[in-house]
Amino acid sequence: MVRLPVRTSQSSMAAPGGTLNCEDFSMFQEVLKAMRNIDDRIVHALNTTVPTASFSGKVDASQTCRELYESLLEAHLSRDKAIKACITETSAVVAQLREERAKDGDNLSIIKQLRKEQTKLKLMQSELNVEEVVNDRSLKVFSERCRIHYNPRQSK
Repeated sequence: MVRLPVRTSQSSMAAPGGTLNCEDFSMFQEVLKAMRNIDDRIVHALNTTVPTASFSGKVDASQTCRELYESLLEAHLSRDKAIKACITETSAVVAQLREERAKDGDNLSIIKQLRKEQTKLKLMQSELNVEEVVNDRSLKVFSERCRIHYNPRQSK
């Protein structure tokens, strides 16, 4: 199991109790889904926090965009770290099962468990590709809406 910081803000979410379960892939996916909440709601967040031209004097759009960008980056890094930690953990299990299979190649339960863990590992690795697509989409939407108010490259 991987321990993650528990957040109650909109910026990122962890599993109930702050634990990401790497052993159960369906639970792993559920936690990632919850952690992707900020990316799923990016358009809504931008519409409700970044003012249109007629209301631009009432809200500091550059500050709002900067905070949203930082929240996005924090969520992206948190998910990337969680996925990679589970990949590392599952890879270790696969390596251990391979050693056991090498010692006892006729044990069907070891072979079956190894296949199960290898499949789970491939699915977790594919989540890195999903993560890339989700991150790119969110940053594109952010850029389209906030580009006149905030440019992260100029802030560094």
